Formats: sequence, C-alpha cells, structure tokens
Amino acid sequence: MGIRDDAIEVRAQGWRRLAALHGLIETELERRLQASHKLSVVEYTVLDALSRQDGWHMRMRQLARAAALSSSATTRLVTRLEDRGLLTRILCADDRRGIYTELTPAGQALLDQARPTHDQTLTESLAEATKQPELEGLVAFLQA
Repeated sequence: MGIRDDAIEVRAQGWRRLAALHGLIETELERRLQASHKLSVVEYTVLDALSRQDGWHMRMRQLARAAALSSSATTRLVTRLEDRGLLTRILCADDRRGIYTELTPAGQALLDQARPTHDQTLTESLAEATKQPELEGLVAFLQA
C-alpha cells in the first residue's frame, strides 16, 4: 500500500467514524423524539430550521437543503406537518411559482416542548460516544 492508498484509507476510516457517530445520535434522537413528542428527527429539523428564520419564512428549496431531503420528500413532509397544523404554506406574492413555508404557533409550541429532549439526548449521546475509543477523538473535535 502506497502513501496515496494510505491517505485514502485514513479518509475512509474518518468517514466510517463520522457515519457511526451520526447513526448513534440519530437513532437515539429518533427514539426519544417519537416517544415524547411524536416527532421524527427530520420533522424536528424542519421545525427548528423554520424557527430560526426569526418571524420570516423559507422557500421549499431552502427547507429541502436544511433538512437534507429531495424536493419531493420535502413536499410530502411539509404536507404532513401542515396537516398537523405545525406549519403553513404561503404563495410568493411576486413569483406565483414560489412557495414559502412558515412555522405556526402550534409548531413553535411543539418545538419548544421538544427542544429540551433533543438537546439532552444530543448531550447524552455524545457523552456515550466518548466511551467508544474509535469515536472519542471525533467527539472531542466536535465539542472543541
């Protein structure tokens, strides 16, 4: 194995560690958010992204990027959340093709209830990950 091959393997190991940490955290977040608030991780992510707009709204395309979803998956998710009264869609006044998404008061209330669960789970999951030698360095880097 040459130097070039070693560099590729180092990157691959780093990627596997990152994927393992992500999986560990996402699994626990999914379990706790569903159990306590009937929210998936991606639903929480969407509500959180919209809440950070400080009274403004987001285009569907921006929301898709924030949630790391395809356009069609974002549309389905927004429809589900809209059916639950957690967000609303607004047609763009100057571009009728544009659709904005905005958090409703019910969506904000649910997010406010779910945020401590999310934050505590994230903290606990990262602490648990430090007990695994292969993840300890990555967690330390993320917390720095």
